[in-house]
Amino acid sequence: MLVGVIGVFMVQGKLPSEICMAICVLAVGGCFCAEIGKRIPVVKHVGGAIIFTTFVPACLAHYGLLPMQLESYVANFANSTKVLYLFIALITVGSIMSMDRTVLIQGFVKIFVPLAAGSVAAAVMGTSVGALLGLGAKDTFYYIVVPIMAGGIGEGAIPLSIGYSEILKSAQGAEFARVIPPVMFGSLTAVALAGLLNTMGKRYPHLTGEGRLQPGATDELAGKAEEAATLSTVDIGQVAAAGISVISLYLLGLLVHSLVGLPAPVAMLFIAVAVKLAQAASPELQQGSKFVYKFTNTALTFPMLFAVGLTFMPWDTLVAALAWRNLLTIACTVATLMATGFAVGRWVNLYPIEAAIVNACHSGQGSSGDVAILTAANRMQMMPFAQIATRIGGAITVTLALIALSHGW
Repeated sequence: MLVGVIGVFMVQGKLPSEICMAICVLAVGGCFCAEIGKRIPVVKHVGGAIIFTTFVPACLAHYGLLPMQLESYVANFANSTKVLYLFIALITVGSIMSMDRTVLIQGFVKIFVPLAAGSVAAAVMGTSVGALLGLGAKDTFYYIVVPIMAGGIGEGAIPLSIGYSEILKSAQGAEFARVIPPVMFGSLTAVALAGLLNTMGKRYPHLTGEGRLQPGATDELAGKAEEAATLSTVDIGQVAAAGISVISLYLLGLLVHSLVGLPAPVAMLFIAVAVKLAQAASPELQQGSKFVYKFTNTALTFPMLFAVGLTFMPWDTLVAALAWRNLLTIACTVATLMATGFAVGRWVNLYPIEAAIVNACHSGQGSSGDVAILTAANRMQMMPFAQIATRIGGAITVTLALIALSHGW
């Protein structure tokens, strides 16, 4: 019925600019692509649903196989409403409030060890591979390795390209075109490897906590029976209170951004963690947050990825970077980052697969990359740790790279 209704409106030449229509367009597009990806042999085991939902719309739009009004409609909605940030806020804050407080403290401290070790190892491996393939060590480091771990486009590629242009006295547009492809393909590689890790976890269950970061954290995630009971008895008032609380924390993050320049999602993350650690949220509010997180993860992930692919994924830039030397260097960088996380994670008493997945988010395409990677790994509850890897890890990477370049290193 929805396909027919949307089709009739498009034949008439104008899709209504109402949120009800936007919801339906994203739901139809996202879930249709996801269902195809889930059914293709081999691909379905490496995040096929995510790959199809994110990259197929970008490809179709580039080659003019989607109606222009549909493409512009989704782009206008995504850009004008900033709906992706609402999605990230609901997932991040909801998952933080659902976690055990002690586990949250231990996890945030421990995750920096495999993250730092993986970043160093990936930088060494990626630069070495690029140099051996004739790309040049310096160019490989600054234009492949650093962009992969810069934290996405808005918080990574854009400030990185601006910094490069100011230091090198070059055009910012040209620098941006060079750093974008590694961000895109690094994220795609991470999605595929995250899907493989999910499959590995099913075969070797002793390597994974199924979303729990460390052994012995029995309260970090509710059991299936407990979760079902909780969700079935939750009060609607609690859900409403949790929803407006999440939005309030994000708006507080926006205010912090306007005052000190800290990115709003990062500020929101810190505030949410502080609220959890200070036990400032009531048990009822935390129960409502768990419901908000579960609903958002189940109902909104694929529609959001469809919007991301159609709006923020430049297909021509992706295709331009398909040189095999670039792809091999990118793949080696991301694989080393994740493999180091796997090995070091076990050493610091973290589940190896979960540690590797968090490290994978360090090579993701910002928040949208985190969503794709965690969905491929079926571990969306790890969004708080993913945001640390992406936002904080990316900010540190960009800062150190610009300092090094400014000194001529």
